[in-house]
Amino acid sequence: MDPEELETALEAAFGGTAAERRVVARQARDLADSGTHEADRGRPLTVEEIVENLADAPEGTSLPSRWNWWLGALDVAYGGYREFQIERVPRE
Repeated sequence: MDPEELETALEAAFGGTAAERRVVARQARDLADSGTHEADRGRPLTVEEIVENLADAPEGTSLPSRWNWWLGALDVAYGGYREFQIERVPRE
């Protein structure tokens, strides 16, 4: 999972600030590196999967909120995803 490719895809799909895109990409990279998603879902985490799942979040939510919404669903289904949620976005 390429964080730079993800940042570009996130900007195209959802906009948001550069700081929001960076923090989501960083958390996604950490999630991919952990192997948690692959162990639970049976496949590596991809940019396409992230964008598709974030698109399912409630309309009008911020990019970090979309990420946390998806990670919350994964945590309910499998457990062990809270550590990858976003608690704060650095100021630009």
